[in-house]
Order: sequence, then structure tokens, then C-alpha cells
Amino acid sequence: MKALLLVDLQNDFCKNGALEVKYGDSVIPVANSLIKKFRENNDLIVATKDWHPNSHKSFAINSNGKVGELGILNNLPQVWWPVHCVENTYGSEFHSELDSNNIDKTIFKGNNPEIDSYSGFFDNGKLQKTNLDNFLKEKKIDTLYIMGLATDFCVKFTVLDALELGYKVYLIEDGCRGVNLTPSSSKDAIKEMKNKGAIITKSFEI
Repeated sequence: MKALLLVDLQNDFCKNGALEVKYGDSVIPVANSLIKKFRENNDLIVATKDWHPNSHKSFAINSNGKVGELGILNNLPQVWWPVHCVENTYGSEFHSELDSNNIDKTIFKGNNPEIDSYSGFFDNGKLQKTNLDNFLKEKKIDTLYIMGLATDFCVKFTVLDALELGYKVYLIEDGCRGVNLTPSSSKDAIKEMKNKGAIITKSFEI
């Protein structure tokens, strides 16, 4: 059975957000089109949300870091981010135009202030699992169609973990946009996902 997995389609990653992904808003119509398709087929629709406490140490201001630079958090490489997706704030809410009423399950990640969590399945050190994998297995899901924000961070790590956990994964390329801290980071991320076994597709091909 298959499921649509929407990664972090939240205000802070969209236009005028605290961690705006360029053209992030443009994936919302793609998401809505796919939500409609999956709902018509009675397939599962799941979404992740970045859900940080205000004290999260990945925030540059909490770790004496500079936004966009690389540091170390919990013995792992860490990009220092602006404050974003703080739990129960406007920035952490789904984009207002997203058809969120048809999302069956929302998975919250990044709520441990000591470690970041790009993937929808694990924190960055794989010290703790979210409930995403268990939920999908309970629903007998073996194939995932993944899209969202951002290609080179949360989408990439979610896809790679899904592959490692044994799911068949389709990456919906036109449903993703990247942070692109370097000019080629999204392109490199897509190449890495493909090399690890993800099938690259477009929304109109589904």
C-alpha cells in the first residue's frame, strides 16, 4: 500500500518565513493536487512538522553561532539556523493554502532542544525515533511518495531514512524546493537520493 508524505509545508519555510525557502510556496498547489488524487484513491496522507522549543540549540542565537555557518551540536555537524518553527506559533503552522484538513496524520519532529531532526523518522543522531515508521507499518504502507521542504535537508534525510527502513520511495521532484546553502546542494541531494534507490518522478506522472 502507498502513502503521500508531505515534509514541513509550514509558514516559516515559505514566503516571508523565518527560514524562507526560495519559491517554497510554489509547491503548495502540487501538494493539494496530490492530496486530491490520494484521497480519491483512499490512500494515506501523512505530513511532518518541524516543532521546536524556543530554546532549541540548533538556533544560532542559542549556541553563539552565526546563521548559515556550520558548527557542532551533540557531537554532530550542525548548520546554525535562525529561530523557526517554534511550537504553537504561526511559523510552525501549515501554509494557509495547504489542504491540511485531508491530512490523516501529522508527525512532529525536532522537539528535543539538544539535537536537530531533519528526517521525519529519526533525529540527526538516530538516537530517537519519531512514531512515523511505526504508524506507516501499522497501516501496512510499503511505498512512499515524498515531497516538501527543503530538498537538501528535511526531504533528503527523510527519503534516505525511508529507503534504509525498507520502503520503496518516489521523490516528487516538482514538489520540492531547496535551501541551497551552496548553489548545487539541491541537485546534489537529488543525485544522492537517486543513487541510494529513490525513484525520481513528477506529480503529473503519478
